[in-house]
Amino acid sequence: MARVYGVIQQPLDELVYRLSSGRTTVSGWLSGLEIAMLTTTGARTGVPRTVPVLPLPDGDRTILIASNFGRPHHPSWYHNLRAHPAATIVLGGITREVVARKLEGAEREKCYRRGEEVFPGFSSYRRWARREIPVLSLDPVGRDNVQSR
Repeated sequence: MARVYGVIQQPLDELVYRLSSGRTTVSGWLSGLEIAMLTTTGARTGVPRTVPVLPLPDGDRTILIASNFGRPHHPSWYHNLRAHPAATIVLGGITREVVARKLEGAEREKCYRRGEEVFPGFSSYRRWARREIPVLSLDPVGRDNVQSR
């Protein structure tokens, strides 16, 4: 079911997000988890792209796990952030400018485990993906230790 949902989730979330004036998404309603809307710049096109993501708030930053529902390839938003790290995230009705950086090593693993606690599906995705699933930190613009990648 998760694989089927992975195909229909984004269009449904975007539709419900627009119809509810940004108050909810199908994913948020079904899971009880807060869903954020992430706007990136297309890696090839340079066109803004907005997609629903499962945020893991962590202090003043937001953690994203690029699981792509356990598919064998990274989600498009991950490629967009690697090419253009500057992005916008709407979380809890608040819009923030952020800069993405890929987490590595122990910090990556700690954040992935936290994601599994919040959403147990991440454990299945890790087995299905047959790839190392990237974990990114979205750091607020202007924070002293923001890195570009």
